[in-house]
Amino acid sequence: MKKHDFNPESLMMTHGYKPELSEGAIKCPIFQTSTFVFKTAEEGKAFFELAYGLREKSPKEELGLIYSRINNPNLEILENRLCLWDKADDCAVFESGMSAISTVLLEFLKPGDLLVYSNPLYGGTDHFIHHFLDKIGVHTIGVMPNQSTDEVIKMIEDSGKSDQLAMIYLETPANPTNDIVDIEKYSQIAKQFSTNDRKALVAVDNTYMGPLWQHPLQCGADLVLYSATKYIGGHSDLIAGAVLGNAELMLRVKTLRTFLGNMVSPHTAWLLLRSLETLKVRMDQQTKNAQIIADYLNNHPKIENVYYLGLLEEETEGYKTFQKQCSAPGAMVSFDIIGGEEEAFIFLNNLKLMKLAVSLGGTESLAEHPKTMTHAGVDEEQRQEMNITDQLVRLSIGVEHAKDLVWDLEQALEKVKAKVEKALN
Repeated sequence: MKKHDFNPESLMMTHGYKPELSEGAIKCPIFQTSTFVFKTAEEGKAFFELAYGLREKSPKEELGLIYSRINNPNLEILENRLCLWDKADDCAVFESGMSAISTVLLEFLKPGDLLVYSNPLYGGTDHFIHHFLDKIGVHTIGVMPNQSTDEVIKMIEDSGKSDQLAMIYLETPANPTNDIVDIEKYSQIAKQFSTNDRKALVAVDNTYMGPLWQHPLQCGADLVLYSATKYIGGHSDLIAGAVLGNAELMLRVKTLRTFLGNMVSPHTAWLLLRSLETLKVRMDQQTKNAQIIADYLNNHPKIENVYYLGLLEEETEGYKTFQKQCSAPGAMVSFDIIGGEEEAFIFLNNLKLMKLAVSLGGTESLAEHPKTMTHAGVDEEQRQEMNITDQLVRLSIGVEHAKDLVWDLEQALEKVKAKVEKALN
């Protein structure tokens, strides 16, 4: 019989795990141990030579288990399974999304280098770029979603640092506005400023789309990053991050992770393995619900604008990019409520089913106010430029029944309407 290529969702239950090594347990146990026993001193020596990069691996040789800061069965199986979605050579999982992001930026940027980044970014990433990288002498240029290739190239050339461009860091779709940028376009820009001795890398934060709806490595990116807390974890009960890419780059990422000590714990890795089994069915339901919610809000008289990839107008640049690099519009919906902070807060305070909390990608629907919450640390002038205003509300749509979510939005918006009418009278 012809060999069958299984889809990733079918392999999430079994890939990389051998029940015979764990008393026949159908599910991978939690390997809650700090260290591992070597069979011989020679074996221990061989393992450490590989772990510290003292020699190349021989054919079919694998790094043996040493210490849970370096490797652990839960961590290794998790990283192997995550690779399937993005078709990556290797994966490194971290104790948080920011840990993954900061490790990548620290490994591939040094004083004097130039970093080009897209706007808007998640507030934590924005803070790290502006308040930490600046302190260590990394030069940065922020670009907006609607800027053309020529404009971006001119900004890089005008900086006087074009020969030091080390990385282009993209977040697409962007948090919290759903702005989308063309990954392939930026990969071409990176190639233009690369040399035989120095390659400018493209790293993409793919958190908003999870491993299902967009695959940046297939669009020309060198690294893809996730807050695995979100869709990958999917149950709002853990904190984790992930980075994926080719073997050469991932060796550098994993080496720095070993010495920073910011890998995920065996228990958290085990929880993520559990979550991967339902990732596709969860995300399929979430994007289905989100389209219903976006359509409802788009026709509501109290809503001024709705920002959702499923509502992009055909023939626009955003729509063309979406069609090229995404397989679904995702489950993040942002909108401008008519009014300002007061109206936004009335809406948020009157939700019954949706919960008022930051984060996203969980089974439950969440709502928050980006300007005063997730993006409170972003410079005010920059927030205005990125349309993160008093009016903006962000929703993360879960797996509840869509009719119940619409009811909740409707009754909360009615409270806003009643408050405004009372004030006018």
